[in-house]
Amino acid sequence: MLAGFLSLLRMVAGSLRDLAPILLVIGFFQIVVLQQPFPHLERIALGVLLVMIGLTLFIQGLEMGLFPIGEAMAQAFARKGSLFWLLAFAFCLGFGTTAAEPALIAVADEAAEAMAEAGVVAQDEAARQAYALGLRATVALSVGASLVLGVFRILKGWPVHVLIIGGYVIVVLLTFFAPPEIVGVAYDSGGVTTSTVTVPLVTALGVGLASSIRGRNPLTDGFGLIAFASMFPMIFVMLYGMVA
Repeated sequence: MLAGFLSLLRMVAGSLRDLAPILLVIGFFQIVVLQQPFPHLERIALGVLLVMIGLTLFIQGLEMGLFPIGEAMAQAFARKGSLFWLLAFAFCLGFGTTAAEPALIAVADEAAEAMAEAGVVAQDEAARQAYALGLRATVALSVGASLVLGVFRILKGWPVHVLIIGGYVIVVLLTFFAPPEIVGVAYDSGGVTTSTVTVPLVTALGVGLASSIRGRNPLTDGFGLIAFASMFPMIFVMLYGMVA
């Protein structure tokens, strides 16, 4: 009992250490630069406490659940020896985790509002929802496709930097042809996809797959999937904007 309590305290202390730079920056500018007291200090303190607890539980949940299951499933599919099912799993994992990303949902809703105000889509709720849903589906499809390419790269041993450089060349070229109002949304889509839900499972997939294939190094071959998951949405969303 005591050992578990001490372990919990260590985890909370670790979360406080991670949050300390943010708290120091906010405190410095509020007190030294603005020279104003914190408004609603008790609410801010309670919020910081809740963030610490949430971050502690989130990290513990990753270590206990998402990382092990991701690695175990990747290794199981590798042992199964079926390329089709491995690639299907990678696509479904990328699509499902991205569709569930809260950050993507928020960005898609904001983009739909902005597009409606700019006159790109109709000024009604159905049109905005349809645009946001189409954007989310496009990004989810792009992440699924990126994981298929990433898994295939691990299997074949292709150098990650060649594919990344080639992909960003495509991103730059599409920037000149895509509608200006979609370019910023596309670039932001590349960031919001790699958030709290997607990153742990995608990382576990890459590391687990690389560790179960002879001749692959989990450090050099297992990572890099997140880079694909950030790059592909930019390409797909700009293409989506050019079509839609």
